[in-house]
Amino acid sequence: MSILQRSTPVEAMPGAAAAPGVPVQRAFLRELATFGFVGFIGTVISIGGANLMRHWMDGGPVTSVIVPTIASTLTSYVLNRHWTFRHRDSEGTGREVVVFFGLNGIGMAIQAACTGFTHYTLGLHGTLAYNVGLVTGLGLASAFRYWSYRKWVFTPATA
Repeated sequence: MSILQRSTPVEAMPGAAAAPGVPVQRAFLRELATFGFVGFIGTVISIGGANLMRHWMDGGPVTSVIVPTIASTLTSYVLNRHWTFRHRDSEGTGREVVVFFGLNGIGMAIQAACTGFTHYTLGLHGTLAYNVGLVTGLGLASAFRYWSYRKWVFTPATA
């Protein structure tokens, strides 16, 4: 049985992270949906900012990914901490912030590597190629971020 098929109330499951009486699949889907919405906002900031820097401000392909990703990361931290993962305990704001931004650094490296690979290794310099590399990197980095936030940043409430 998958997590989406389970109907056991969350309070009956050790380490579960949702309000009492809320089935696991609803809690998981709510968390995933809010993470997706925060990701959408971050994506608009990242892709919009990258294209603005790249095409209107003549920024380099990698620099144009890094600067908006930093702005997106700041926004995402606030929204994820206070909305998506608000039901999860924190081991302390200092630790959480350091781990969050460290993991986002890895995510940013994934994004920059995809964009750099497209531009420098494949030699594709057009707008479409730039955006395909950008979106591919963003997708891979987002998957890594969701997994890593759940595992190391916004940890389940302790009993």
